[in-house]
Amino acid sequence: MRRPAAAQRAGSTLRRQLGVTVASAGAVLLVILLYAVYSLLQVVHYQNRVTDIYASAISYSDGLTSRIGDIGSAVDAYLQSGVDSALGSYRTADTEAARAIRSAFLEDYGPDSEVVVALDRTLGLVATWRSQFADPAVAEVSVEGPGAVSEATLERGERLLADARESALDLESVLETGRDEASDSLGAWTRNLFLAVVVLAGAAVVVAVGTWWTLRRRVLEPLADLAAKAEAVSTGELDLPVRTEGPGEIASLAHAVDAMRVELVARMASEARSRAEIAEAHEQVLEQAEELRRSNRDLEQFAYVASHDLQEPLRKVASFTQLLQKRYGGELDERADQYIEFAVDGAKRMQRLIQDLLGFSRVGRSAGEAVEVDLVEACATAVTTLDAAVEESGGQVEVGDLPVVLGQQTLLVQLFQNLVGNALKFRHPDRTPHVILGAVRRDDAWELWCSDNGIGIDQQYADRVFVIFQRLHAKDAYEGTGIGLALCKKIVEFHGGEIWLDTDVSQGTTIRWTLPDPREVGSAGPEDESPAEGADGTTPATTTAGTGDLPGPGQHDEESS
Repeated sequence: MRRPAAAQRAGSTLRRQLGVTVASAGAVLLVILLYAVYSLLQVVHYQNRVTDIYASAISYSDGLTSRIGDIGSAVDAYLQSGVDSALGSYRTADTEAARAIRSAFLEDYGPDSEVVVALDRTLGLVATWRSQFADPAVAEVSVEGPGAVSEATLERGERLLADARESALDLESVLETGRDEASDSLGAWTRNLFLAVVVLAGAAVVVAVGTWWTLRRRVLEPLADLAAKAEAVSTGELDLPVRTEGPGEIASLAHAVDAMRVELVARMASEARSRAEIAEAHEQVLEQAEELRRSNRDLEQFAYVASHDLQEPLRKVASFTQLLQKRYGGELDERADQYIEFAVDGAKRMQRLIQDLLGFSRVGRSAGEAVEVDLVEACATAVTTLDAAVEESGGQVEVGDLPVVLGQQTLLVQLFQNLVGNALKFRHPDRTPHVILGAVRRDDAWELWCSDNGIGIDQQYADRVFVIFQRLHAKDAYEGTGIGLALCKKIVEFHGGEIWLDTDVSQGTTIRWTLPDPREVGSAGPEDESPAEGADGTTPATTTAGTGDLPGPGQHDEESS
């Protein structure tokens, strides 16, 4: 999100202000620092002149004046006595000190220095006195003896030595003047250095105070204001605008925080509306669920009452129709006998349909807690009830390893009875029936199956075979009411599982279903419900649908498609 133009201008102004302030303060401090460093160098320089160069030169100059007098006296004594020992100081030359001093002043002041000029003049005059008077006079005395030097020569020697002595005094004066000037410069630069240090410290304090004031005024106070407003928003004042009179960067931050506040308010309002809608929808779902439960109870009650109350008149119809058939069978014409047979068959079918419907309505309504059921025993019980059908068809029922699950023994026996009965009923005319039951662990549940080699079920009817009263064959082709697989589905779902038709098999029919593993669900089992009362106020007993009337897993769709 781009910042507003005003915030951008304010931000650039702040950056320029800080940049100019820091650059100016840095430049001032740098100039003062450079001047302080230069002053320190000058102090060291002039201190070196005063304490080293001039001190050595003045010491040499004082000795030079005395030495000129000493060598003059030594020459005069020799000229008068002719004794060589009198020339001791004359023959000792001290040229190293003179060269060192001259070299120091040449390096520091250059060849035009007054000290260098005065030193060269003095040393030159001494050398002239030596070459033009002392050396010839000493040589003459050494040959001719004392008193050999003329008065005129002695006077000329005195003048030359006096000139050298006077030049040495001038050198001494020049050195003292130079030392005084160097001392004055040393004092001046020392004061400048002290002043520079004081100014540098003061400038540093001013820069620090100015920087603190700028940061406090331009950064800290706006940030504190922004933090206070943000905290107020966080405590619930969502309608408080988050704005601050600060530089561009902080104004941009305030703008971003305020935009976040606005977005947060909008989202909270949207979520509040969503929660209200969800609450309303939840209430509607609860009402609809309650209405559905009430409707289901009414329908189950109606199914039970209808099937229960219909049985009595139906028994009378079936009973008297059968009596009519026994007593008058063969005495009427052939068509009358056929009509009576139709009536008897219809009454029997109606009885089976009512009994199956009554059993279907009772699944999940029978009393009793969930217990551990060994499916091997349950399957064996179911197969035992089908011994007649197995013997009649010559089929074989193969039972594999089946687990122990939580459930109701009667319902699980009925489940196996319906599936195996369907497999035997919908057998292929050209094959001996072979039914296989097995189980395998899948995740947290058991997957079981019942597979046969019967007539099979077309894949297009896979979703219809578990619908109540759905048939895939004519009612005169296979017996049954179309409730068998629907009852199996209801039993499996009552135990918390799923049931489906395996469409990947190429021969016969395979019905697969799942049941929860007791090790995963603990003691949980199918929900127990109180049985519904009949129309007469009595509690119906648990009954099982007749096996022969229940459709098989897919092969037969007479009852389940």
